[in-house]
Amino acid sequence: MEEQFVSKKVYEERKAPSCSGFIMLFVTILIIAACVGAIIGGSILLSNELLVAGAILLVAGIVILCLSCIIFPGFKIIGPNEALVLTLFGNYYGTLKEEGFYYVNPFCSAVNPTASPLSAGISQIATTGRVSTGAAGSTLSKKVSLKAMTLDNNQQKVNDELGNPIIIGTVVIWQVINPVKAVFNVQNYKTFLSIQCDSIVRNTARCYPYDTSDGGDEKSLRGSSQEVADIMKKELQEKVSIAGLKILEVRIANLSYAPEIASAMLQRQQAAAIIDARQKIVEGAVSMVEMALTKLSENDIVELDEERKAAMVSNLLVVLCGNKDAQPIVNSGSLY
Repeated sequence: MEEQFVSKKVYEERKAPSCSGFIMLFVTILIIAACVGAIIGGSILLSNELLVAGAILLVAGIVILCLSCIIFPGFKIIGPNEALVLTLFGNYYGTLKEEGFYYVNPFCSAVNPTASPLSAGISQIATTGRVSTGAAGSTLSKKVSLKAMTLDNNQQKVNDELGNPIIIGTVVIWQVINPVKAVFNVQNYKTFLSIQCDSIVRNTARCYPYDTSDGGDEKSLRGSSQEVADIMKKELQEKVSIAGLKILEVRIANLSYAPEIASAMLQRQQAAAIIDARQKIVEGAVSMVEMALTKLSENDIVELDEERKAAMVSNLLVVLCGNKDAQPIVNSGSLY
């Protein structure tokens, strides 16, 4: 019996306690201004030999100014289609998903398993099969993107239902709909999606032939690509739902025979095409011979016995079905 991945603790998404960042920024500026004023005032009192009051005021201004630096990590800016998952001393604190300028507990830390340089490189290779230095800044952000993204999975060699090696590549359009599950339920949701996509593609390709046989109506990877892609989408959605991901679309971007059998399969397709063409030619030739015999008989142009009809049919079929132009022979003598 297949076991479903289940997290030990299920985290329900909730909005993080926060206030307006503009209000807190104004308060912070007032605090800093007051501290600067206290330092200046304390210095003036010390210069006037008011040592106790000046020292208290100076020390209080310096201490409060240093402590005010703790306030700044609490400012958070959330852009459109972005989310920030916050933890407080190891416990889930809340999520910010609406765009705006917020202030939260300054001891909160944002969590995104794809933000470290190592995991960012691994997830980028797993997602696109390539490393691009231009996307490093966005990849290392602690924010979880809620935008629709594209997984360009690498082409992989698999065996179809008949055991033929084929090359298949898929494109998956997906997005994060639950950032809490994406952050806490799996180690790296981008790598998790890529690995699950590889598994689904291999399992699905084994269930269908590359192409249908002559006269067959079963599904195939080439002839029913959209239906096969819909099956992949459904199975992939079931696998990645634990990570809070939504699969928007799955498409088969590349499908071909493996190089070691490509030439043999090409010859097979050419032979099948030649047979189909010959069949059409023979069907047309037979209908033309039948029409010729019917017209000759209806119009009483000439009467032919069975032997002459057989000879005429043979000659017409040779002329109509031959690959080269026929060389006519004129008979100047009697027909009999």
